[in-house]
Formats: sequence, structure tokens, C-alpha cells
Amino acid sequence: MIPPRWMLRILWAEDKLLSRLSGGRLALPNRSGGILRTLFLRTIGRRSGEPKRNGLYYVEDGPNLGVVASNAGRDAEPAWWLNLQAQPDAEVEVGKEVRPIRARRATTEEAARIWQQFVAGDSGYAEYERRTTRAIPVVILEPR
Repeated sequence: MIPPRWMLRILWAEDKLLSRLSGGRLALPNRSGGILRTLFLRTIGRRSGEPKRNGLYYVEDGPNLGVVASNAGRDAEPAWWLNLQAQPDAEVEVGKEVRPIRARRATTEEAARIWQQFVAGDSGYAEYERRTTRAIPVVILEPR
């Protein structure tokens, strides 16, 4: 079962706070058994021009990081993905490390491989795919 959106927002806010207070050393546990880990994506709002920080699950894919723009199965694209499409250069916080990245949509092969890791880590992603009418993008965050 997928928690309601208000509950997801509270959990992500708690995770962000815990990460900030611990300098990136701590995060809330997730149910993926370690397959999915948390990063914080730093983007610039495409309309506001303001800095944004979003917690996302990720998997490693060689030197790249793979994330999924699921928006919890909603039909609208998540704002962070729209921001990256407008400005693909951004940063990620992984633990205490801040890395400059460039975002791009995954190739078909990359998307299939990364999507399977997300579903293996959390079956909620399969539910997200069933719930929405849009194709859920897999996004590659490449080091710059």
C-alpha cells in the first residue's frame, strides 16, 4: 500500500531535517533493504529562480546515479524533473559529499535496468506505474 501524499511529505520533511542536523550521516530507514538510498537534489526553480532541495531515492549505475521521476504515481511530472529539464546542471548531496551533476533522461536500456532495481527495492514503484497514465521517466545524474 502506498501512503497518502500528506504522509509522504511529512516523512520526506523529517528525512531532510535529520540529514541536515546530522551533516548527511543519518537518514530515515526505507523498506528497500539497502537497494535504494537517499540523496538530496539541489536544483534551481525554473520559474522562481530560487534554490530547491528534494530528497530522492537513487541507485548507482557505474559512475552515474539513477533516479525515478515517479511523483508517487501522479499524472503530473514532479517539479524537480521539470527544473532539471530547464537547467540540467545541478548538484546532489550524497551523505556529506556534494557532487556537481548533469541530468538527462535515461536511454531505453538504462531505464529498464534502473527501473527493475527500483521495483526490487520497493514494490510501490510498480504500483506508481499502474496508477499513472504517463510514462515515468528514469533520470541519469552524470558527474560533471
